[in-house]
Amino acid sequence: MKLKGLFSVPGLIIILSILLSACNRSNNTKNTAQNSRQEHLQVLLESDNLNEKQRYSIIKQIADTLRDKKDYQGLVLFLTDWVDKNPDNMYNSYWLLMTADAYLSMGAEPVAEYYFDRILQQCPDLMIKGNSAHYICLQKLIQISKTPAHRIKYFNELISRFPQNVNTTELYLRLALEYQNDSQWSQALKTYSLFLEQPDATTIQIAGEPDAYKNARHLVDFNNSSKDWTFESLPALEAAVKKAISNYDWRSLDKYKAKVNFFSMSWKQDENDANSQEEFSMYSWMRGKRIRYSDTLDEASNPNEAYLRTWGWNSYVSVWYLYFRKVDFPLDPDIHGNWEWAGIYLGNKL
Repeated sequence: MKLKGLFSVPGLIIILSILLSACNRSNNTKNTAQNSRQEHLQVLLESDNLNEKQRYSIIKQIADTLRDKKDYQGLVLFLTDWVDKNPDNMYNSYWLLMTADAYLSMGAEPVAEYYFDRILQQCPDLMIKGNSAHYICLQKLIQISKTPAHRIKYFNELISRFPQNVNTTELYLRLALEYQNDSQWSQALKTYSLFLEQPDATTIQIAGEPDAYKNARHLVDFNNSSKDWTFESLPALEAAVKKAISNYDWRSLDKYKAKVNFFSMSWKQDENDANSQEEFSMYSWMRGKRIRYSDTLDEASNPNEAYLRTWGWNSYVSVWYLYFRKVDFPLDPDIHGNWEWAGIYLGNKL
């Protein structure tokens, strides 16, 4: 009967109350011990008899305790106060790195960026568990920085200072994209060229950039070309091509074809396939044939791309879709927004 009474509802409440009280006393005892230890370490830190390694060990113990408690505000106040009072301390890179990470934990990325950048600008580099503090900062800055101009600076520094630690092929591509986003087109083209010169440029897989090589190759080659095959508008291009087909004017069609990356391929092929960009003249495909075309552009056309269905080219693949696209080349305002005949899709649409 006594055991039964003990595990009744009132009995359980008593037991839980005892356990909670014991836990609270344990936590209070633990917190008191931690606070006492922190105070003791703070007193030790003020001693003039410490060498650099001893002082470093004490600061790290205090900082680690604050971080483990997730007292990020306390951690920031402690470390920044120490650095401000000891600007020549050899470990300031580490203390400011912990400060920046604390701000990241608090969701204050702009403040974290300030401290990561401050380490680069004001503190000598320091090896931390085999890694350069400056290298760690540059990686963090590229992840959190919001402006192309800043990321351009950080990418350039990564490539120049730590080429052995990074994939320079990928970084050249990402740097070129940042120049492009910042409308620095001359620098973008130079950097795209550096990317294309890398031995693994054609095979590298870059997250978020599945067509990196094709796009870079097209932009650089287009920049180096005459660009004299473009038309000011899609209707002008469409009318010229239709007129040349009606007149069996193969010379004009050859003239209208894009001179950079013009392709001829099936719908299943990739534009980068070696045999999709072979040079050829329209003469051999038009001679003795009755070529016709649709009155209107294909319904799949959109403001940036258009398709004209034509047929009668040969007995094997009679249907060709002529592919037109808007030129994306802000470097030259006279060309940007024009239209070009960029390729041919062989066969009916899939």
